[in-house]
Amino acid sequence: MKEVYYCCAIILCLFLPYVCDAYFTSDASQSCFCKLEGQIDDCSCNVDTVDHFNNMKIFPRLQSLLSADYFRFYKVNLKRDCPFWTDDSRCAIRYCNVQACQEEDIPPGLKQYNPSMNSIFGNQDMSLRFIDGNEDCEELEADLNEELGYLNTTISAAAYEEFEKWQAHDALENFCEVDEDKDAQYVDLLLNPERYTGYKGKSAHRIWNSIYKENCFRPENHYDAFIQSNQLNRMCLEKRVFYRVISGMHASINIHLCSKYLLSDKESLISPGGKWGANLEEFKRRFSPLTTDNEGPHWLRNLYFLYLLELRALAKAAPYLTHEEFFTGSDKDDRDVRDAVRDLLSVIKSFPNHFDESTMFTGGAQATKLKDEFRQHFRNISVIMDCVGCEKCKLWGKLQVQGIGAALKILFSGKFESLSPPGLQPGQKAKSQFQLQRGEIVTLFNAFGRLSNSINELEMFRKLLRE
Repeated sequence: MKEVYYCCAIILCLFLPYVCDAYFTSDASQSCFCKLEGQIDDCSCNVDTVDHFNNMKIFPRLQSLLSADYFRFYKVNLKRDCPFWTDDSRCAIRYCNVQACQEEDIPPGLKQYNPSMNSIFGNQDMSLRFIDGNEDCEELEADLNEELGYLNTTISAAAYEEFEKWQAHDALENFCEVDEDKDAQYVDLLLNPERYTGYKGKSAHRIWNSIYKENCFRPENHYDAFIQSNQLNRMCLEKRVFYRVISGMHASINIHLCSKYLLSDKESLISPGGKWGANLEEFKRRFSPLTTDNEGPHWLRNLYFLYLLELRALAKAAPYLTHEEFFTGSDKDDRDVRDAVRDLLSVIKSFPNHFDESTMFTGGAQATKLKDEFRQHFRNISVIMDCVGCEKCKLWGKLQVQGIGAALKILFSGKFESLSPPGLQPGQKAKSQFQLQRGEIVTLFNAFGRLSNSINELEMFRKLLRE
């Protein structure tokens, strides 16, 4: 009996390393997904808890919600020049061009939307007229009747200047630049999916090096682009959070590129736009400890960290978002979206281990200074997105950075702390000191959708690696 026991023990000892490591290599110390377990750094919940919650409850709801017109049409300026360097790089394949929307494709409610007045009048189209004392009153009245019936929306130039001051004050609280200028165009995100474009080499590396080396907080005397996981504890919580946010976004983008890889560029009746799918070798190259100096698993953990941060932002803004109109001009579609958002938010609020932002930026003047640095660093990163040489990469890079910026604004601006006061009645709208613009709401949900999609696709790569 003892001989059988020892024999089984020996077999078990020999076999266990391969159970953990069969994904990448026979060396158990080099496994990837086996390190992606247990508690998420600087958070209070486990990876497997997030996997189940996301894949079973969040991901299916988001897939349906983000296909609605309110969320699929994103207004963005892809024509801005890079303010930091001259770069004429282009992606290597023809699939990276972005298709702008035709006028007839845009929902009527979005075409009427006036972004500069959103925080004052919500999503209504308020056609502003200025009175300088020289206009014919009868002519003015006729124009107003023609455009807006008997609704008088005339305001003075002085009042408009005050509104602009309010907008400028709100902008100071923003963590990123938002595209709402005259060169911004609507893009249908469903027709321009995030996927591999062949954009790589010096231009792409320059983008990420500028983000990591020049805008991420760093431990003293650390000069590499990526900060090793064992060095992060040399920084305070706030600086660690900043790095994990950027690293998590980077990991998420890389997962999208690996899962939507161009497997064949040959057109056919079945796949006229080329064949796209999961590239397991590319995934291993980007995340295997063998090719990442053992950092790949930690980058994946940072993806989970960012997911929890954005999850918390949605939960915190839920009293505000629950009463948002999500206006596109279609009563039925808008009603369906409102119901779907409320359902999603109720599920999000049920999550038991949310990220705790209250532990950050405490400690008086020094904390205030650190928060300002935090905001400025992230605003810089949002501007760096204009330096991306691939149009589709720029589109999705800007969207995800702006979405994270909206989440950070909700968590750390201090303006969303009293959204759900005691005694708030059903149907009564929660008040805050300023509003989220439509672009911020669209990017907030879509950026969270990208993270949810990444975590769901990790399960697909797990299955491929087992096979």
